[in-house]
Amino acid sequence: MKHYRIHVEFRMPGLRRLGEDTIGTVVQAVDAFRGIKHIGDGVKLHTRVMKPDPEPEEEENVLRDEPLSEDAFEETGEYSSPADAFFSEAEEKAKRLWDSVLRTAEEIKEDIDIICERDPAARSRAEVLMLYSGLHALLIYRAAHALHEKGFCFTARAMSQIGRLLTGIEIHPGAQIGRGLFIDHGSGVVIGETAIIGDYCTLYQGVTLGGTGKDTGKRHPTLGDHVMVGAGAKLLGNFTVGSGSKIAAGAVVLGEVPENSTAVGIPARVVRRAGQKVDDLDQTHIPDPVSQALCRIGVRLEEMQAKIDALEKAGTEADAQ
Repeated sequence: MKHYRIHVEFRMPGLRRLGEDTIGTVVQAVDAFRGIKHIGDGVKLHTRVMKPDPEPEEEENVLRDEPLSEDAFEETGEYSSPADAFFSEAEEKAKRLWDSVLRTAEEIKEDIDIICERDPAARSRAEVLMLYSGLHALLIYRAAHALHEKGFCFTARAMSQIGRLLTGIEIHPGAQIGRGLFIDHGSGVVIGETAIIGDYCTLYQGVTLGGTGKDTGKRHPTLGDHVMVGAGAKLLGNFTVGSGSKIAAGAVVLGEVPENSTAVGIPARVVRRAGQKVDDLDQTHIPDPVSQALCRIGVRLEEMQAKIDALEKAGTEADAQ
């Protein structure tokens, strides 16, 4: 046998203007009516009282006289109560919370795996989880970034400052960081508010992704995927470092760096290395254009000195004759 639920709504536009005795009588009548659940074989009755209209023009208590919608008669096997709706909503929230916990755990596991893969000194996952300040800074950043996205900017910034005190790494909660970021050692690393970091990048100690102090809006660098920034490098301003590029230790980058390029020096100069695959973590075997220019100058000075010596010798022989 099929069960049907009849949905009845009470609208009382003039409820605000009734006296207390009248309101009590109405409430008692509605409660008595709501106590009726069965009005026939297979038919169950569900009622609810609607809130009064904001400013009704007439005072009237009426049953719903417009045609019932298709949802008014719903084939069901159970009586639906407000408690059912409450528990259903609670179950949905709990499911979303659990999904968020699983997603966070997966991100932490991926971060630990990246560190173990890229750092030869990492001996175990437990060591990485407990002792690596770069990982701790990322965990604090993710919590602060979530608060920042929800509009709790002060709390998010306070959390980032606590992270700076604990780890020596300052990441603004407004920064956008992709997956698999590895901050090695990390002391002195600064990442500005509008900085954007792609997936699987590597930053060493002392790196600054900052602004020039004059711009507003987007004022910090954007790093593509698989970018390596060496120890002490400073990237200042709003520009893009292309995917696969490398910034040498101590470089000061003030402009665009193409993809799969290497930038060195102060200010940084780009040295293309097309067709050569370079180890992502190799910071020593990088050509230095400044050093190469000095070598060329040295060779030229030696040639000029040789010519001067030859001329002096020829002059001395001429005077002797």
